[in-house]
Amino acid sequence: MPTPTKGPRLGGGPAHERLMLANLAAALITHKSIKTTETKAKRLRPVVERLVTFAKRGDLHARRRVLAKISDKTVVHELFTVVAPLVAEREGGYTRITKLGFRKGDNASMVQIELVLEPVNAKPKAAVSKKAPAKAAAPVEETPAEETEVVSDEVVETEEAAVEAEAVAAEAEDAAAVEATADESPDGDESK
Repeated sequence: MPTPTKGPRLGGGPAHERLMLANLAAALITHKSIKTTETKAKRLRPVVERLVTFAKRGDLHARRRVLAKISDKTVVHELFTVVAPLVAEREGGYTRITKLGFRKGDNASMVQIELVLEPVNAKPKAAVSKKAPAKAAAPVEETPAEETEVVSDEVVETEEAAVEAEAVAAEAEDAAAVEATADESPDGDESK
């Protein structure tokens, strides 16, 4: 269980706080999302994370440990049969807290705590960052064609600037060559 915090408890006594957190956890598992105060949500998060971790194990001992916290068998069954398979690939972070504003009556900070049931998006580790494309774009022979299509805006801008600089330099050389040929062979000077 998470370490207890110092100061006043949520409900008055430790037993009342335990029961309140168990009821909040049961409501969260049943409804997948609940609206509560920020303090209660922050205290609820580690409790629910631990229960979901037990549910992912799925054995009899884990089920009995969850039943020790939540006495409603239908909620425990839903946790083990519905929620656990949805978060099987997730390594942690089974809950999400979103701030909603302040309650009108007592100005308490309200949040929405919900179970994160979306599948985990496996991002490739070789993702190209904005600073690395210059190094990654250099070995063109080794990279597949699919990866070379992904080019950041910075690389394109620097390549365009280099092409423009080369074009300006080429025009300057052409102009210098034209002036040099005009100076060497004026129309009437060589025939005399």
